[in-house]
Amino acid sequence: MSVSAQVADALAREFALPDVGTTTTIVVRLLTAAILGGLLGLERERKGRAAGLKTHILVSIGSALFVMAPLLSGIDPGDVTRVMQGIVSGIGFLGAGAIIRMDRGARVEGLTTAAGIWMPAAIGMAAGMGMEILALATTLVALAVVNLVPRLFPAPAV
Repeated sequence: MSVSAQVADALAREFALPDVGTTTTIVVRLLTAAILGGLLGLERERKGRAAGLKTHILVSIGSALFVMAPLLSGIDPGDVTRVMQGIVSGIGFLGAGAIIRMDRGARVEGLTTAAGIWMPAAIGMAAGMGMEILALATTLVALAVVNLVPRLFPAPAV
């Protein structure tokens, strides 16, 4: 075997270049997470919220990666629950940063943004685990909530 063939073989092993089927799975899951997270982020971006398009996409694809990597490396799917617990906790800290107390604590803002940060994390986890239909259905329900609830139940004037 030539030196260049040995180098190519070593790089393929090091970078764990997958077969076509696995590559397709990776791309589909990441794109699903990015698109669905982006749909939620676009809605928040249009409303001028702090966590917008980029944040929602990054949270969604990051969550997909965190569950996909162990699953694709052969770790028992049951063990991935620990990874998911870490994602949920970590996203909680990210969301907490979006909450602001106003008027000496009498008014709190950013709760929907904070709660909304969890949604693309959950959607990304579902997509990363190959549950794209669940991720899509959840995205549609979440979009309905953020768009229809304010129309059906307007906030009282302050």
